[in-house]
Amino acid sequence: MKPWSKHWKASKKPAKQRKYTANLPLHLARKLLSTTLSNDLHNKYKKRNTPLRKGDIVKILRGQFKKRTGKVDKILTKHQRVIIEGITLTKKNGTTTPYHLHPSNLMITELNLEDKKRIKHLERKHP
Repeated sequence: MKPWSKHWKASKKPAKQRKYTANLPLHLARKLLSTTLSNDLHNKYKKRNTPLRKGDIVKILRGQFKKRTGKVDKILTKHQRVIIEGITLTKKNGTTTPYHLHPSNLMITELNLEDKKRIKHLERKHP
C-alpha cells in the first residue's frame, strides 16, 4: 500500500477515488463521516451537515431500516460506518449482530452537545 499523498487533486476514475478514501489518515477520514442535519437543526445552526458523534440521535433514510431512529452507539472511522443502538440483524443461527450503516444514509435529529468544542464549532459563523 502506497502512503497517502496530500498532493492528489482529483480523478474521474472511481477506482482512484476509492483508493484515495481507503488510504486517508484517520484525522481526515473523520470528516467524511459528516451527516445532514434535520430542518430544525439546519435553521438553528445555519449549517447543512456536521460530523457524527457518539450519542447523536439519527434517523435512517435508506435501506431496510428506513424511517427508524436511534442513538449512535459506535463510529467505525476506518471503515466509514456507523452502528446505531437497536438496529441489528438476526443471523441464521439465531444470534444478533449490529448493522453497519453509511453516514450518507442518516440524518441527525438531535445533537449530543456535551462537548464545548462542538458547540463552538456549530455556532461559528462563516461568511
